[in-house]
Order: sequence, then C-alpha cells, then structure tokens
Amino acid sequence: MLNGVQAVLYREINVFRKKAKKQILASSLSPLLFLIAFGWGFGDRVAVNGLPYILFLIPGLITMSSLNQSYSIAQEINISRFYFHVFDEFLIAPISHIEIVFGEVLYGLFKASISVFLIFGYAFLFGVDLRISGLFFLVILMHSFLFSLLAMTVSMLIKDHGSQAQVNTFVITPMIFLCGTFFPVDKLPAFFKVIVHCLPLTYSTQVIRASLTGGEINFAYIGIMLIFMCTFFLTALYAVKKVEA
Repeated sequence: MLNGVQAVLYREINVFRKKAKKQILASSLSPLLFLIAFGWGFGDRVAVNGLPYILFLIPGLITMSSLNQSYSIAQEINISRFYFHVFDEFLIAPISHIEIVFGEVLYGLFKASISVFLIFGYAFLFGVDLRISGLFFLVILMHSFLFSLLAMTVSMLIKDHGSQAQVNTFVITPMIFLCGTFFPVDKLPAFFKVIVHCLPLTYSTQVIRASLTGGEINFAYIGIMLIFMCTFFLTALYAVKKVEA
C-alpha cells in the first residue's frame, strides 16, 4: 500500500517543487495583509474573549491559511484530470483507491504545513506569544486532513472549473469568514449560529485557538472533527470509485 501512496505523493511534490517559490509567496501574502490591517490596526487596544485581538487573530489565520492550502489541491487535481489526464493514469495503475486518496491528502497536509510555519514566522515578527503544545499539532493535522479529504471529494464530483469556483464562492469563502476566524461565533445572529455549527471549520478554529492561547479545550469538538474526517474519507473514496466507473 505504501508504494502507491508514495508514488502519488512523489508526483505531486515534484510538480509543486517547480512552482514552489510562486506558490509560497502567494500563500504568504493574504495572512500578512490581514495582520497588517487588523493586527496592527487593533493591536492590544481591542480585546476579544479576554485576548488581545492580534493574539485572537493569529490562530484564526492559521486555520484559514491551512484550510486554503489543503483545499487548494482540488484545483490542482482538476487540472491534472481535465487537461493532462494524470488522474486517469492513477486509476489504471496497479494502486488502490485508498492509496490514491492518501497520496493526495498527504500532499494537502504538506502544503498546509508550509502555511502554518509561515504564520508562526509572522507571529514571531509581530511579537505574538503563542503557547505551542502537542495537542496543537494533533488538531492542526486533523484540520488539514479533513479539508484535504473534502478537496478530494469535491474535485472528483465536479464536472468543470466553473463548478469548482461555485463551491469556493458559496461554501469555502463564507465558511472562512463566518466560522470564528476573525471574530467570535457567538456574535452572530441565531440563524447563522445554527449554520456555522454545521460546518467543520467552526470546531477546528476553536480548538486550534484554545491550544495556542492556553484556553480550555473542548474535547467534544475534537470528536466532531474526527466525525467529519471519517465522513469526508468515505465521500472521497466513493468519489474516486465513481470517477473510475
């Protein structure tokens, strides 16, 4: 099984290596702009849930950036499917569907980890004191894993790039802005609270923020993240099988 996973991952990282500088530069710009606009703008003068806003913001940027990078594999898979037919070669190769899923998902984790290290670098430059623990690494791994699986599912089920853009517009972007990344979920109207509590980013944002700021960890939220992971794994596996059929 590992040989198939390694083959898929090796191919994706080789492609990434050729455009790494541009991709890393592009992924580092958006979090920096948010930090400059909101971090320096509010600084220590505004407190959210007892935290200086910049300390509240950094974990949110970590979840946002790692989500964007892990989910971005959907677009890359679509390009390889629709234009280069690389995914067709994966399907006819002597590797299983599970190996294909894990290979692509590990690539999503690789991209997400780069974005996390970039945000930590920004936190150091801005003088933000984060409390990094072993639990943080567990939850950021789960967070990146589940959104890589979601990307795998979406990329297999859509029929064209227009559909991909619609998913980004109507699902990913609202989720990023409403699920506690930039402001507490409890400030939302009741109707939106119900919606955001059906979305995985709400739970991963709160757990990641608590693990970096010394807050109380809600282990039920980690359990909910695990349920999302298992669900998205099954949908990703189903979607790959459907494409082959």
